[in-house]
Amino acid sequence: MAADYATLKKGGFMRQKQKNCFSLRLRVVGGNVTAVQLAKIAEVAEKYGDGHVHLTSRQSVEIPFIKLEQIDEVKSALAEGGVEPGVCGPRVRTVTACQGSAVCPSGCIDTYALAKELDERYFARELPHKFKFGITGCQNNCLKAEENDLGIKGGIQVKWREEDCISCGVCEKACRSRAITIADGKISVDKSKCNFCGRCIKSCPTDAWDTVNGYIVTFGGLFGNHIAKGEPIIPFISDKEKLFRICDAAIQFFDDNAKAGERFKFTLDRTGWDSFRKIIQEAYEG
Repeated sequence: MAADYATLKKGGFMRQKQKNCFSLRLRVVGGNVTAVQLAKIAEVAEKYGDGHVHLTSRQSVEIPFIKLEQIDEVKSALAEGGVEPGVCGPRVRTVTACQGSAVCPSGCIDTYALAKELDERYFARELPHKFKFGITGCQNNCLKAEENDLGIKGGIQVKWREEDCISCGVCEKACRSRAITIADGKISVDKSKCNFCGRCIKSCPTDAWDTVNGYIVTFGGLFGNHIAKGEPIIPFISDKEKLFRICDAAIQFFDDNAKAGERFKFTLDRTGWDSFRKIIQEAYEG
């Protein structure tokens, strides 16, 4: 029986230039792989591949040189170590993420926890073309959120609390966007300049700020044959359920309006950003 290459690709097995060989892309969420999973991946690569793995640009692991007749055997062996195949083709891909606040001092949100939730909600959903999520924990933007169809950047909304302030001026110096000024012992925050980086609160010796951790979302990014930076079209999001409503609305818009083989950015350009903005604004307002 001839191989069903479309089904194999959907299950993460990509044809190589070498006859009868496949590179298996694994499901890696938020860039996290356990030591147990790594050991199993190494074992499978040694036994069924050619002894090496490839780390992809989107935090996944690929095991090349898997033989067609051993595919089922490989999947069973990987499952013993809690490792699952990923996906390719026109569907929601694995969610990528930086280390976020669980590890990084600059992180404003728990990126890995959010990546897992988004992965459980959307992974492998069939769409007219591939759709990529990327989560970065702060304005350092290590994950390059705006390169994704839907990018999420962690941020902190701040409000000065005068009674705890000692007017040391550290926050003004720490603010790279020059949103903070001090005059007559009082702090003023220019909201039009604030980028929610959180450097002010992280540098403050007396924690003289009320804070809300949340999300900055961009839409329509891509970085391949064509390059486009995702656009932020809604304000800072302070509620995770609101974030999920917006993600739901964005994916549904793509599903409803995209042509086969058309990336999200080009769907938005063709149908018009105004109609998309209206739908996303409705989701934002609940």
